[in-house]
Amino acid sequence: MTALTTFYLSQLLGLHVSSIKNEDLGCIRDLLILNEPENPFLKEPFRPRIVAIKSGSKAEPVYYDFRYFEVFRNKNHFKVVCQKLQRLDEESVESYLPLRESIIDQQIVDLNGRKLVRVNDIRLVSIKGGTFVVAVDVGTEGKLRRLKLEKAAKWACSLFGKQLPSKFILWDDVDTLDASNFNLRLEKPLTKLQTLHPSDLADIIEELGRNSRKNLFSNLDEEHAADVLEEMESKTQIDLIESLPVEKAADVLEKMPADEAADILDLLNDDKAEMLLREMDAESSEEVRELLEYSDRLVGSIMNTDFISFHENETVRQALQIIHESKPEEQTIYALFVVSYNGKLVATISLRDLVVSEPDVMLSDIMKKNPVAVKDTDKLSSLAEIVSKYNLLAMPVVNNNDMLEGMVVIDDILFDLLNEKKTL
Repeated sequence: MTALTTFYLSQLLGLHVSSIKNEDLGCIRDLLILNEPENPFLKEPFRPRIVAIKSGSKAEPVYYDFRYFEVFRNKNHFKVVCQKLQRLDEESVESYLPLRESIIDQQIVDLNGRKLVRVNDIRLVSIKGGTFVVAVDVGTEGKLRRLKLEKAAKWACSLFGKQLPSKFILWDDVDTLDASNFNLRLEKPLTKLQTLHPSDLADIIEELGRNSRKNLFSNLDEEHAADVLEEMESKTQIDLIESLPVEKAADVLEKMPADEAADILDLLNDDKAEMLLREMDAESSEEVRELLEYSDRLVGSIMNTDFISFHENETVRQALQIIHESKPEEQTIYALFVVSYNGKLVATISLRDLVVSEPDVMLSDIMKKNPVAVKDTDKLSSLAEIVSKYNLLAMPVVNNNDMLEGMVVIDDILFDLLNEKKTL
């Protein structure tokens, strides 16, 4: 064997293994890896080592210690030789991961491309210290290689001056999603998935099968799960909420804006919705219940009850401190409000004006009086024209007594308009 030999799993599967005495030991049915670092303190990229080879029949598999095997390559022909026969019992290989059975044809996340891809082959390398998995092949070349058509396809491409498309993802950059057939720990890959934008992760989860979707989503923390759930189609939202334990589903809904949670609960049957509302904390539950009372055609049905308000005799310093302590969502600071001590809307104030003003300036000196507002009982159809006319990102919503109830943001208005067009 050379100092370094690279090859693919598909090139070994089905090969007959021989002993140093040239005895036939059966064909290779799978290779197994230890899917965790043997030395967790090393900072080097993780490359799982091949630890066992599976041979024998499907009904009676036989496992051998791979340390005593060598892979020889002569051009594109391979030979696997066993220097010493060391059998392993089935119990000792239970913690190992079979590559063909568990990884080939499984869905994984391409973190760089932010999309789901399917594993067509696995790239391996043999060095003095052992044989390791270095990457997965998710390209056309890997698929053709498994079908034994790679050579013919490359020849055909060469006639037109083209190259066969190839695509590899390093093992460290792979997050396995479809873990229904093998025992992978989700905690490690989830640390990488959490770096994706909620919208990208929502798209990925929606493409998964039902079991994999539930498995991945249920392992997200409540905060991240809420952000991801907001980005999903209604059908998927309902499917996931109904698949979760009531306690977990209620925790996720609590982390969502009240109007988003109300939209989801409105699509559930009454008994399920009531069960979740009772499980939620009292404050969140009450906000959602109030929104559920509005007709789908009224402004109140898409109103966000999370908003930030001040009093006009407060200073810029005090207002910025309130924002800092509340750690609001991005949409919440589209508009900031000034209210009287009994809760009536007095004015609006922009985040820009707060930031550029001196700390001791009074809010009454920079606020904009007589703000454009809508009532919670106004029709949704009236919003588009107002937002367009005044070029607003958000509008305050008041009740019949001019008490500030919440706000509507441009995102929700556009979403409502698009949904309305779909139903026309």
